[in-house]
Amino acid sequence: MLSINIPKHTTPNQYELGEIPSLAVESPSHILIKVHAASINPIHVKKASGATKAVLKDIFPYKIGYDCAGTVVSTGSQVTRFKTGDEVFVRLPECHRGAWSEFARSTEDFVALKPKGLSMEEAASIPLASMTALQSLRTHNMDLEGKTVFIPAGLGGTGLFACQLAKNVFKAGKVITTVSTAKVPKVAELLGEGVVDEIIDYKKSDPKTVIPAQSVDFIFDTTGSSMEYLSLVRPKGSIVTVSILTSGDVLQNSSVMRRSPDRKNKATVPFPIRIGLNIMDKIRVVRASRYGINYSSIFLEPNATDLDSIRQWVEEGKLRTIVGTKVHFKDLKAVQDTCQVVYDGKGGIGKSVITFV
Repeated sequence: MLSINIPKHTTPNQYELGEIPSLAVESPSHILIKVHAASINPIHVKKASGATKAVLKDIFPYKIGYDCAGTVVSTGSQVTRFKTGDEVFVRLPECHRGAWSEFARSTEDFVALKPKGLSMEEAASIPLASMTALQSLRTHNMDLEGKTVFIPAGLGGTGLFACQLAKNVFKAGKVITTVSTAKVPKVAELLGEGVVDEIIDYKKSDPKTVIPAQSVDFIFDTTGSSMEYLSLVRPKGSIVTVSILTSGDVLQNSSVMRRSPDRKNKATVPFPIRIGLNIMDKIRVVRASRYGINYSSIFLEPNATDLDSIRQWVEEGKLRTIVGTKVHFKDLKAVQDTCQVVYDGKGGIGKSVITFV
């Protein structure tokens, strides 16, 4: 089968398109999916560049991609929730990484039926970013109903889901976000009327001067700026980031370290790195605690239960996606260029998607 892959850790300009061994159902729990579309996320391109090579030894050729949507081709004998021909979407586990290929393989505990009414491209753009937002918003078990939530980069790949989930699912009282000047009038159009209550044009204003001190209950950080905004959060409030390295202990227990769906079969974070990450994380936790704030950095824990909830919210109109750039997988130059934009963090609006049909 054809797959976008790399012979070594590298930046997007060195991505290759070539034949690799085709996948098949080799276990009673396997699901084989014909990929129609796959999304591009920062973790895809950063990890392909070697961002985790100090703690996780990758096998080459390295297949890229976790998110995809497609059609079930075949299933193992123990699969009960899906059948051949079902349209599904999935955030593949690390051990089955390789969504940027003609076929993907997973087990059913990571797969959900595709939301009705969505295209394959739209469905492929959802799993990783939306589950990341969902799991971040429910961290610390904080009840967000009626609370003030600050989500920078509200039209970015993860921020767009976080804003909608905060308002439409978690019932936040006030959602604040930041976008650039040109994107300000697009927020209501793309996310829905009333989802965002306050839009800050970060090209013209610093959020720290616009948002009153100690007026925010929860910050979801996708830009690596959480420590800058400590003064904005009320005592007993929370900050969750997905853009700053977690502690070594969280990394060790994360899904990215698992060599198989079995949670016990994990790679090991080298001891010096684990201790170093723990120390850096502890410093941030202590800094936040001086303001009376709960701080944490998380890794996504992919699962079908959350993905089924997201499918339901999409079908109920509580959650929508935004697909920006679409490129065909055989146009390698276009794929490389689009991935470079994501790698540089200079993305436009919404999610970029690779199509396979």
